[in-house]
Amino acid sequence: RQFTQPITQVASVANVLQSAVASAERVFELLDEAEEQQDTLEPVVLTQPAGRVSFANVSFRYLPDTPLIEDLNLEVRPGQTVAIVGPTGAGKTTLVNLLFRFYEIDAGSISIDGVDIRDMRRDDLRRLFGMVLQDAWLFGGTIRDNIAYGREGATEEEILSAARAAHVDHFVRTLPQGYDTRLDDDSTNISQGEKQLLTIARAFLADPQILILDEATSSVDTRTEVLIQKAMARLLRGRTSFVIAHRLSTIRGADTILVMDRGAIVEQGGHEDLLARGGFYADLYNSQFAEALVETA
Repeated sequence: RQFTQPITQVASVANVLQSAVASAERVFELLDEAEEQQDTLEPVVLTQPAGRVSFANVSFRYLPDTPLIEDLNLEVRPGQTVAIVGPTGAGKTTLVNLLFRFYEIDAGSISIDGVDIRDMRRDDLRRLFGMVLQDAWLFGGTIRDNIAYGREGATEEEILSAARAAHVDHFVRTLPQGYDTRLDDDSTNISQGEKQLLTIARAFLADPQILILDEATSSVDTRTEVLIQKAMARLLRGRTSFVIAHRLSTIRGADTILVMDRGAIVEQGGHEDLLARGGFYADLYNSQFAEALVETA
């Protein structure tokens, strides 16, 4: 023991030093980041957005020598549902990040109702959107508070109405404390599907004109999946929506399907039309269908 103890102590110190070096690298990376571009001094505010979204000759790259999106053109009419599909790394999420101005484009323009998003304050721009993501981010607090986070100053009736629209009300009322049930910080006391429904209720309460949905129902039971699909369909109604689709069987009813590969829209159209072309989308769809057959065999 006297022989091995110093070796163990040295190994422990070396481990701490390695962790410190890794942490320092992250700190210096943050310090080296360029400052965010300042908002315009005379911002435009859309008080009654219709939801028309336009990408005109948009180009973007994360790394100077590696183009990701080049000369992208897209016109989305108010109330349309646009599904974005493609393999990992195709640029699906990047498209949404650019819409939110998480990154500045290198060329071209993105506009909402004819107003360039660079002419808006970032806060005003992002308030135009509602989001339902794969990861259902909830916080420690009551179910009522988590839904109310969708809109500041919401009344009790508005919260309950949003919960009913998202098919949340039934399962909440089966809990002993109902809407006063407290969620853990990691929300382990409700299921993954119930978390997803709560985030949809939050989006109903926010009542945005433009929606971003990162579709994910693979980790929930069949009954909850049906409820999620019903809630999603109702949420999409009358709103401009961008759906990042992972399972192609769920987006057949989209007005337009954008098929992306390596940052470019390689195909665009309806589900049946894209299948009939026998191109990239058809290959993706048929490969998923074949995988589903193997899993059920």
